[in-house]
Amino acid sequence: MFALRRFIVLNRLWLSVLMVGLGIFLGIQVTWWLGWLPILIGIIMVVAHFLIGPMTILPRYIENGDVEEAQRLINSVKKPEWLFAQVRSGFYMLKANLSTMNNDLDKAEEDLKKGLEAGNTDKDSRGMALLQLGFISAQKGNLKDSYEKLREAVKIGLPDADTTARAYMQLSSISAQRRDYRGCKFYFAKAKAAKPTNQEVLDQLKEMNKQISRIPG
Repeated sequence: MFALRRFIVLNRLWLSVLMVGLGIFLGIQVTWWLGWLPILIGIIMVVAHFLIGPMTILPRYIENGDVEEAQRLINSVKKPEWLFAQVRSGFYMLKANLSTMNNDLDKAEEDLKKGLEAGNTDKDSRGMALLQLGFISAQKGNLKDSYEKLREAVKIGLPDADTTARAYMQLSSISAQRRDYRGCKFYFAKAKAAKPTNQEVLDQLKEMNKQISRIPG
């Protein structure tokens, strides 16, 4: 089923030409009552090509770790500004994920900001975008911006306990670097209260607990 959907998405324009041609042929040779349907389908395919692009299949490749094919699909979108607002937002978010995977933090940051500017993002997507921006700022050494972005992300809400715990752990770490030990302990308590289940997150919490136990106050 996915292979068929992929074929249609990647060949929408050619298929639309065939459908319009078929519709005209049927209209002339048989009846326009029959010919209008393929023409309509062809028009819908053209509209979908420019307003939706490859977004119906792109997430599958990213989830499977097929970066090369995902990048090819991203590059096939020549006019992202023509995409529907919500589709455009998702497009930039996925593009940012690819840039992050390629360790291109500047490009990832730029695309995340474009995704947020596109608007029409749901609460979880907006929270995740701000979370990623916060982590990127931290990697760049901009702790003030990271702190602000992460606080905004947890305020909006994040999709699961593990992600929420990661955000609070990063806030705790930033607070420690700023010598705000009260804030450090506060956000660490928030991270534990999120009740994450991911083993990697649990191990990080355990390690942080050892460090925080040595903090005075």
